[in-house]
Amino acid sequence: MKKHYLGLILIGSLYFLVACQPKSEEKSASEGQEQLEENEKDQRPSPLLNVEGQVAGKSIKVQYGSPAIKDRTIWGDLVPYNVVWRTGANEATYIDLSEAVTVEGKALAAGKYSIFTIPKESGTWTVIFNSDWNLEHGHFQYNEKNDVLRVEIEPQWEQTSQESLSFAVASPGLIMRWEKLKLPIAIQ
Repeated sequence: MKKHYLGLILIGSLYFLVACQPKSEEKSASEGQEQLEENEKDQRPSPLLNVEGQVAGKSIKVQYGSPAIKDRTIWGDLVPYNVVWRTGANEATYIDLSEAVTVEGKALAAGKYSIFTIPKESGTWTVIFNSDWNLEHGHFQYNEKNDVLRVEIEPQWEQTSQESLSFAVASPGLIMRWEKLKLPIAIQ
């Protein structure tokens, strides 16, 4: 009888161990949520991109949503003139500086900053570095009181058009391109 009970206990224990093991198709709730978030990022109309590099030995990282032209008029229409623009799509574009730098000759401390732009039909464009860097709705949450630095940049217009907005850490520091615009921001 003892052997019978011992056998039942062993079989029950084995059954319990096998039943409690996750099946290969099953994922924990957190793994499933992470996968869902990755799929959403992959399916965004304006993908979330990251670039990084060095300027004068200082690390610079930029995260931005990269919208495409998609047969739209960009400047003065999709992106109005004389209005604060989040300089990308979706959440605010931000820059992460490992060390203090100068931007167009003006001091900017190490840290993370959202980047906003005020495009203009003619003349220089205003580029804004704002201490609220983690804004999920970009310019809708922008608060001028948190501006840390504003600089004026002369836009350059190129012959060829670039479909999707991009940033590059390259001479003279940070370069934004979209449509026929090239906006070089001097960083040292």
